Amino acid sequence: MTSSAEQQQQQHDDTWRGVELRRIGAGRYLASNGRGGVLPVGRGADPDFTPVELLLAAIAGCSAVDIELVTGKRVDPDHVHLAVEGHKTRDQDGNHLTGLRVTVDLGFPAGADGDRARSMLPRAVEQTRDRLCTVSRTVQLATPVDYHLADPADPADPAAPAEPS
Repeated sequence: MTSSAEQQQQQHDDTWRGVELRRIGAGRYLASNGRGGVLPVGRGADPDFTPVELLLAAIAGCSAVDIELVTGKRVDPDHVHLAVEGHKTRDQDGNHLTGLRVTVDLGFPAGADGDRARSMLPRAVEQTRDRLCTVSRTVQLATPVDYHLADPADPADPAAPAEPS
C-alpha cells in the first residue's frame, strides 16, 4: 500500500495521472479530473457511458489524438472518425473484453499537403498501436491494477470518504 506522503509526492511527478469518482445516484457516478472536467458514468440503464464504453472511448480518443498529431503536421484533416469495438466476455479469467478492434477513418483535403498526410496515415496508425497510445498500450501490456481500501482516518488519502457538506 502506498502511504499518503508517497501519494502526494506522486501527484507532483510529471508522469502522475488521476481521476476521482463520486456517487451521484443509484448506479450513477461522476468522474472528475483536476482540470475541472466531469463525466457521468452509469450501468447502461441511462444515456451515461458505462465503464466499458469509457475504456473503448479512451482507446479511440488516445489513438485519434496521436494520429492527428502526426498527420496534422502536414494539414488538418477534413474528418476524423474512429470506431472501437469488442466483445464483453465472462470466462475462467473473469469479465474482460476480447477481439478489440479499432477502425480509423481520416480524410484529408485534395492537394500536395493532403497527399502527404494520407501517405503518413498507415505509419501513424502503426505508431499509435505499437508505441504512442498510452491507453491501448496499457491494455495490450496487461498492466496490473492495484486496489486498496481508503483509510477513513487519513484525510490525505484520495480515496478516503469526503467530508459531509
